[in-house]
Amino acid sequence: MRVRGFNHITIRVANLENSLDFYEGTLQMNVVHRGRRDAYLEWGDAWICLIEKREAVRGSDQTIGVDHVAFSIAEEDFSEAVQRLQAFHVHIVRGPEERGGGHVINFLDPDHTQLELFTGTLEERMKIWV
Repeated sequence: MRVRGFNHITIRVANLENSLDFYEGTLQMNVVHRGRRDAYLEWGDAWICLIEKREAVRGSDQTIGVDHVAFSIAEEDFSEAVQRLQAFHVHIVRGPEERGGGHVINFLDPDHTQLELFTGTLEERMKIWV
């Protein structure tokens, strides 16, 4: 699998406003998009999505914390990566599909950490939000 590198991380937060105070205020991340329950921020070459989950229950699969970690993959390598995941019987939780300005597939590692391969960029995703 030819992954290009880190793409983004999505973090479930209990209170978006409080989290933005930290990420934007304390860490000085740049807010690119602010929705009712989500925000996209840039920090150098990295970007993160904060998604508010007030109803999250600790110890469940919807707990506060890391939702998933995404890695960039070239469009031309995406199908081969999907075939490899399927050949190894990796638990796929969503996709493959077109979403957020690119092709995406979400899957679980052996410890149930959700990982994502994504062909898009933050710029492409923001075109959809506008």
